[in-house]
Amino acid sequence: MRKIDYLCALFVKTLAKKRKTENRQAYIMIDYIKGRLTELNPTCAVAEAAGVGYEINITLQTYTQLQGSDGQDVKLYTSEIIREDTHDLFGFLTKGERALFIMLLTVSGIGANTARMIMSAFNAAEVRQIIATGNARALSQVKGLGPKTAQRVIVDLKDKVLKIDLGEGTDANPGQDDARLFPVEDSPVKSEAVSALTMLGFNAAASGKAVDKILKQTPEATVEQVIRTALKML
Repeated sequence: MRKIDYLCALFVKTLAKKRKTENRQAYIMIDYIKGRLTELNPTCAVAEAAGVGYEINITLQTYTQLQGSDGQDVKLYTSEIIREDTHDLFGFLTKGERALFIMLLTVSGIGANTARMIMSAFNAAEVRQIIATGNARALSQVKGLGPKTAQRVIVDLKDKVLKIDLGEGTDANPGQDDARLFPVEDSPVKSEAVSALTMLGFNAAASGKAVDKILKQTPEATVEQVIRTALKML
């Protein structure tokens, strides 16, 4: 009996220690949730399955694609973030997006919210392209991600990211001109306009491209003028 008690205590102690060291890891205990979409906002979706409403954290890319699906069945591939103080679900429309999210979490200094910000600022193909081509400048423009952390992401993942299969129709050519992502030099007008459009629920990457196009045509445009024009384009 004493031996059994000792082994049980040792197991519990080992498990607790492991949880401490892995408290920000992502797990796939629930592969996907398929249910009726009952709530949707730019950061969260609620899917009801078998009478249970699952609150699922999402990216802006997923939000954009789910718009218009209220009351319909949706399928989100999930990843669970289990920590001592929280248990969060993150959902994605494809397994490739989920794999990219989990890969970002392996980088020191990248937590779930930062990984979600990266995947909200760009679509999955663009994230993969940015990392594969070493475009630290583009990556460092994500809110909360400094140049050092952006460089760390590239160093850690550059040789791994191209192995992720994002699925047919979502690929981007890693060798294409990086300037496509940021064709217009950053300015206060651009930053404020993109920030406002993002808060309104529009896709961040699409907003950036729309603002770039507007500022190329009318460089003297004010923030208000840029936003009004962008609302007609998005």
